[in-house]
Amino acid sequence: MWDTLQVTHEGKSDVKRSRKHTLIREYELLRMNHGESISDFQKRFTHLINHLTDLSRKFEEEELNLKVL
Repeated sequence: MWDTLQVTHEGKSDVKRSRKHTLIREYELLRMNHGESISDFQKRFTHLINHLTDLSRKFEEEELNLKVL
């Protein structure tokens, strides 16, 4: 029983780590698209940051401000 729980948890950890790396890469490449409104960009940015925060990624306020600028 314990082995099954451990394997299941490790699998979830791998998926979580992979998702976190994918989102970090998306964050690094984040740019405002041609013709995208500021409001739409802000929604996309906030959505991405919220997902990364849920995955335990920490951000300094200054870093987020510079990213938007």
